[in-house]
Amino acid sequence: MQGLGNDFVVIAGPADPSPDEIAAWCDRRRGIGADGVLEVSPIDRGHVRMRYWNADGGLAEMCGNGLRCVARFAADRGLVDGDTFVVETTVGPRPVHLKEDGLVRVLLGAPQTGENVHLDGVVLHTVDMGNPHAIQWVTAPADAAVESDGPRIETAPPFGEGTNAEFAAVVGDNEIELRVWERGVGETLACGTGAAATAYMANQQGLVGDRVTMRLLGGTLLVTLEDDGAWIEGPAETVFSGSLY
Repeated sequence: MQGLGNDFVVIAGPADPSPDEIAAWCDRRRGIGADGVLEVSPIDRGHVRMRYWNADGGLAEMCGNGLRCVARFAADRGLVDGDTFVVETTVGPRPVHLKEDGLVRVLLGAPQTGENVHLDGVVLHTVDMGNPHAIQWVTAPADAAVESDGPRIETAPPFGEGTNAEFAAVVGDNEIELRVWERGVGETLACGTGAAATAYMANQQGLVGDRVTMRLLGGTLLVTLEDDGAWIEGPAETVFSGSLY
């Protein structure tokens, strides 16, 4: 499945793949090819469980584009009733809604602002969106040195177990352009939690309002900041299905 080009191997649970299996499945030359693996397990007709592993086999806390794909998968496989239900995640329950226009709207939770980190003269604004993000404002994301700066930020000592790195610019009224280096994956075409974290930081700094269009390499994502947290809205589609042996 894919959401704005952020792609996943999605498996019906319960399952417990090993890190080596996950890395093999995500290998784009010798495996299926994906940014990560999602496991979806039924709980009852109003709930499913989600787990997510990055392409390197490491278990991650949250994935926004993955959450939308899980919602679509659960509905398409008949695991739930109706178009509004709850996905249980590592960081808590998350309500999801499949809209009539085909888009999927999900709650990521309440963003938490952390301390700014100064790294090689660059200010990184940290936000916890269920997983960690380090955001920097750049003149033009298209020209940002994501391939070199991304892994350096990801593994910088201040971030302990690593962080996702965002390279962002406000390009219009309530509009942000964004590139993301994902921890354990590399640069991806989209990152839902990264988009939400960046929109929230921009809002806190008075740069945008509470309804923000995020322009990512893989397409457009809408972030809405509400009393219960950050919601994201975008596509989630099945690309193909098959069997793993």
